[in-house]
This record gives sequence, C-alpha cells and structure tokens, in this order.
Amino acid sequence: MRRNFTLKMHDYIHRPEGKRKFNEELFSEVAPRYDFITRALSFGRDKRWKDELVANLPESESPSCLDLACGTGDLTFRLARRYRRGRVVGLDLTGAMLELARRRNFFGNVQFVAGQMSQTEFADESFDIVTGGYALRNAPVLKDALEEIRRVMKPGGTGAFLDFSKPPNRLLQKVENVMLKAWGGFWGLVLHRNTELYTYIAESLKQFPDSSQLKRHLEQIGFRNISSKKHFLGMAETIIVRKM
Repeated sequence: MRRNFTLKMHDYIHRPEGKRKFNEELFSEVAPRYDFITRALSFGRDKRWKDELVANLPESESPSCLDLACGTGDLTFRLARRYRRGRVVGLDLTGAMLELARRRNFFGNVQFVAGQMSQTEFADESFDIVTGGYALRNAPVLKDALEEIRRVMKPGGTGAFLDFSKPPNRLLQKVENVMLKAWGGFWGLVLHRNTELYTYIAESLKQFPDSSQLKRHLEQIGFRNISSKKHFLGMAETIIVRKM
C-alpha cells in the first residue's frame, strides 16, 4: 500500500537530525520503486556504473567489505559475487530497504544491518573495502561520515563511492540543478504524485561540495591515491580512495 509522504524537504534537510529523519522517511516511501528509479533517473546507465565500480576494486581472496546506504543491495550483491570468499555487510538507515534486500539475498557471505553511516558501531579497522552508492550526499554531516569511513577501514583499505556530482563551475551547477529538478520532479509525479521525493536529489546536491572540493575533503580526512571517473556529462562520478 502506498504511504502518504507529506514531509517538506526544506523543513528538514538543513539540519543534521532533520536530514536524517527526512532520508529515513523518503527512502521508506520509495523503497518498492528504488531499483526502477535508479535506472530511470540515469537513463539505464546506473547498472554499468556499479559494475565498473566493483570491477575496479582490488584483487583480494577474502576481504571484509562494508556497503554504506546499501538500499536494496545492488552494490552489496555485486561485492558478494566479486569476493565469494569474503565477508560483505550492507548497512542502511531504512528498515523498508533492508527488508527488500534481505528478501533478495541468496548469498551466504552477506549480512544486512540497520545503522547510520556516520555511526556504524563497527570496531576500528574492520573492513578492507568500503563502498557507497548515492551514499555520501545523504550524510547529515559529510565530515562525520568520511571520518567514520576512515575509522572502520583497515590501513591500505579501499573506498569506492558513486554519486551525483556537482561541477565547480557555478553556471554549470545551475544548469545541472534545473535538469535534475525537472527530471526528478517528473518521476516524482508519475510514481508518487509528489515532486518532493526526487527533486530532493537536486536540493541535496546544493549542500554537497563540488567535485574538486570533495577530493580536498577526502585528502584532509587522510585518504590518498584519489582517482575518479565522471559519468553522464559529469552529472555522476565514481571516486576511489585508499587509506594509507
């Protein structure tokens, strides 16, 4: 049954706790359509981007992997297929997403847990690999999330993150914002009769650092060997980092 999503994003997303609440409610609402909408918003390219992200991770026999904001398990299951002798944990804030992910799971090396990416409650240096698909942009406080990622990552570990990307040029930022609002608003009306759900992408990107600033933030936290690949005319980006 369709839930009645009534939250107004501007009442919530400018405060860390409000953004966390908005994200939990939003992704509970969109969970049944999440796999479809990620394909639709990317014109079907999301699958290839995720395949490439996992293919570019290090060769390893049995790494421990953490997939942040795992949603319905798209990246989590790719990690499980790539590292069949590894341990893979998918973490998400939203119970509805985790329910769908657990229902889809047929891998013996995958575990799904509820939690926040800024407070995972895992021990220091627990994971060789940390991934996130459309995760960092949704962190209530980005610095907290990056510090937590570094804390739970083993020395020499790898982080790989796919998300929408904001260009440094302000004119291009405005063009991108208009495009994302129009495309997201269209799908919000079609699927939910509510533009708030997917125009949130454009609004959250306003709060997010541009692609150059994000790399500086990663360096300041202590990540090195930062590489990136832009997708879809620069509107999305995969970033891979190492903890030295």
